Amino acid sequence: MKTRIGARRWATALLALPLLAIIAAVAPGSASAEPDGDGGHRDQRDHWGVIARNTIGSPVADLRNGPFTRFNATGTLVRPPYGQGSLGIEVADDATTLGTSSEKVDFGNEVDFFGKPVSELTRVGFHVFQTGENVSYGGTTVNMPNIRFEINPNLGANPTTTYSTLVWVPAESPTLNGWSPFLDATQTGTWFLTGPAGAAIDCEQGDLCSFSTVQTRLLADGGAPATIYTAAVGKGRDFIWVGAVDGLRINDTIYDFEQSGVKTIRPRPGA
Repeated sequence: MKTRIGARRWATALLALPLLAIIAAVAPGSASAEPDGDGGHRDQRDHWGVIARNTIGSPVADLRNGPFTRFNATGTLVRPPYGQGSLGIEVADDATTLGTSSEKVDFGNEVDFFGKPVSELTRVGFHVFQTGENVSYGGTTVNMPNIRFEINPNLGANPTTTYSTLVWVPAESPTLNGWSPFLDATQTGTWFLTGPAGAAIDCEQGDLCSFSTVQTRLLADGGAPATIYTAAVGKGRDFIWVGAVDGLRINDTIYDFEQSGVKTIRPRPGA
């Protein structure tokens, strides 16, 4: 009898092994939960979230599924470019008591980019879900989300300035009410630095520069190389904007925003 019971337990354990493997394969956050995208491996990141000190009012920056375009749309731009999700952003204009156009949000990473040279930024950009309503609120080019790097500009002529935000102002999205192709921040749109650093290198919000110009002027200042504190996608303080961003690229990593978290993808060679 003992032999029969032991054999039955052994057979039950063997039958359970394939079931456990299936459960592990589809469990949220597992390496096999979703297929690789663009030839790269995905893994969960735990340093991404709303940057509280850079957020004003009650905006939304939430990892979500979609958005997908309307039911009768077709083509490659009807769904998020990576996976099923994106970073949904909702910002108002004058919803606070701080004055007109005060609401703002940054969703970013305050850990993984710290200390990296600004000069080593070679490929930056994202995909955006822009709507006709957003354009009507603020225009085609000015009412878009931004990429923001908080940096130490390390200016030789102004060594006491140890903080500035390097901001990308995108050009107009070529797609309305759907997902844009990749918007390359190193080739399109303009950049500026906030505070005294912007004035020192003549790349202020009122005097915008190309990516190559701001890089060249930071390097030519004579100080130590500028370094990064944080990286973020943000919106505000300006117009109402409701939309989404996905596929944030910083150099050789694409950050795929999914409802379950932020995942990394290696771009295809040459991309």
